[in-house]
Amino acid sequence: MANGKVMIGLAAGAVVLGLAGPAMALDEVSFGTNWLAEGEHGGFYQAVADGTYEKYGLKVTIVQGGPQAANRALELADKIQFYMAGNLLEPFSASEQQIPLIEVAAMFQKDPQVLIAHPESGIKSFGDLAKLGTIFMGKDLFASGFQWMKQAYPGFKDEQIKPYTFNPAPFLADKNSAQQGYITSEPFEIERQGGFKPQLFLLADAGFSTPSTMIEAKSDYVAKNKDVVQRFVDASITGWDNYLYGDNKAANDLIKKDNPEMTDEQIAFTIAKIKEFGLVDSGAAAEGGIGCLTDALVKDFYDKMTKAGVVKAGLDISKMYTTEFVCKKVGMELKK
Repeated sequence: MANGKVMIGLAAGAVVLGLAGPAMALDEVSFGTNWLAEGEHGGFYQAVADGTYEKYGLKVTIVQGGPQAANRALELADKIQFYMAGNLLEPFSASEQQIPLIEVAAMFQKDPQVLIAHPESGIKSFGDLAKLGTIFMGKDLFASGFQWMKQAYPGFKDEQIKPYTFNPAPFLADKNSAQQGYITSEPFEIERQGGFKPQLFLLADAGFSTPSTMIEAKSDYVAKNKDVVQRFVDASITGWDNYLYGDNKAANDLIKKDNPEMTDEQIAFTIAKIKEFGLVDSGAAAEGGIGCLTDALVKDFYDKMTKAGVVKAGLDISKMYTTEFVCKKVGMELKK
């Protein structure tokens, strides 16, 4: 009997370890990012690099975004299963156009969009930016964030805006100006070229309350593959916890392999800013874990965008996201 119990125990252990019989096939899925590989994508690369996706029964291919990429089109054509949506403005637009997409997680509780100012400008608060002569800003942020800024902080004027061409030189030359950017990226280049630490005003901390770096899929795919979606979300959350609080060297090596122009210094800067400004680990994520997406968060941003005239009022936003797969405290024990 004793030997029998040992054999049963060994057999059970073998099943757990995947040693009894042929290994089960992994579910293969592809995840399209919305830009070239960078530290802002680190958690997803981490889950590939350290085998987390495989532990969740998945074989994940990351399809890198970039200037010439069309990963959302690939999503709509069923060529990839998951896509990284920038923030809630994209799904609001999809909802208005009745495109059947749904957000299932939000890896960043805060959008990284920032306005950058010179230390000599005398700017003390976000609202003070309205006093500047020039704000270098791209057309997308002008059509959304700036319209909200004008409504929430009276004093901003269209005449302040000049085109931002992803070149910091005009900002560096004008101390009475501000420049848009990602808080995880552009300030690094400004410090390198300008030799000074700029003032940083995160739009999220001023009330631009959209989450970002969301996991999106087609609605019918989610309805038919809830188990795969849950495993992909859980594994991605675990990847982010390990990337921020564990050994991320292998993930960074994969990022640099996909994007050879990325440097260790830029990645380190990105991770530091993610932590300093609570981009990933704040808000709803503080209680529900990374990836948390709540009804209150979506409604708050939708109300602000409709009030600012950015998004159409009266949309049924309940169909463009779900909280089913998140806020379950996955990975919180990994935080150090």
